[in-house]
Amino acid sequence: MANLSDVAAEAGVSPAAVSRYLNNRIELPQATKDRIDAAIAKLDYRPNLMARRLSTGKAEAISLVTPDIANPFFAELAAAVEREAHERGYAVYISSTSSGAGNEADAIRRMADGHVDGLIMMTNRVDDGTLASLLENRDNVVLLDEDIAGANLPRVFVENAEGAYRATRHLIENGHRDIALIGGPNRLMSVGERLEGFSRAMAEAGLPVPPGWVMLGDYTSAYGQAAASVLLDGPARPSAILACSDYIAVGVMKAVRARDLIIPRDLSLVGFDDMAFAELVDPPLTTVRQPLGDMGRLAVRHLLALLEGGEAPAETRLPVQLISRQSVAHPATKDIL
Repeated sequence: MANLSDVAAEAGVSPAAVSRYLNNRIELPQATKDRIDAAIAKLDYRPNLMARRLSTGKAEAISLVTPDIANPFFAELAAAVEREAHERGYAVYISSTSSGAGNEADAIRRMADGHVDGLIMMTNRVDDGTLASLLENRDNVVLLDEDIAGANLPRVFVENAEGAYRATRHLIENGHRDIALIGGPNRLMSVGERLEGFSRAMAEAGLPVPPGWVMLGDYTSAYGQAAASVLLDGPARPSAILACSDYIAVGVMKAVRARDLIIPRDLSLVGFDDMAFAELVDPPLTTVRQPLGDMGRLAVRHLLALLEGGEAPAETRLPVQLISRQSVAHPATKDIL
């Protein structure tokens, strides 16, 4: 296996020059850089990462903590994080926690032990104070997608309230007055913000929300189906539902079909996320698009700014976009289809 001296001899420079070049600590003429790069490729040189870490004091790796890497929402965020980190010379270690508090705490402790330089934290559950305590006084952590109450860290979120407001306004503008909401876990930041946007749109239109028509549980298809079943079997049925995730919307679709109803003839539906399957379901789902790629890239950039001794914004909010498809129609449509 080639070593640093072999590369230096092949390129006609000193080993110190090669070392400083690889660590971005020297500016060399382009011709010299080209010779070093050619020597590295010819000799298939691989830096001694352990020695490099000892000399720089950095692992040159970050950790991404995600609730469930199998979930396409988190997988897309993870892919964006990996692409941006790799472009900047950092490896990414992914911890899929299955939403377990112990697994999340273990990931934070691994960072503290020096296995990685920093951490991008995603969670989809309400913290009991444990995570906030473990993250206290950390200067190498960025929160992504969801907040952790009490953790004073840079955050990258989307405009949740504005997204839900636009989705509700879209239903109102299509003639709906009887609108229900199905959301995720109570006290989760995104849930509260989406409920706020929904409530604001309904209040501005002078529309009441009947008791029991705001149902909060989980961001899952199973919960969407269960909650929609209650709404559809109630004494008064909504003409439209705002599902606060596309997975909830899929569950609503299952409940609708189980009752031989048709979307949007019998019920209009709007989701939130714009996952890849949203345009593939029948009918294609009107939904609020979150810019997952931008979210992941910004989280990495903010984290690396911290690792380089700089600062990151306390909170970054990215805009969302309402994507209109075929799951919304005027409630009067059911009389003519």
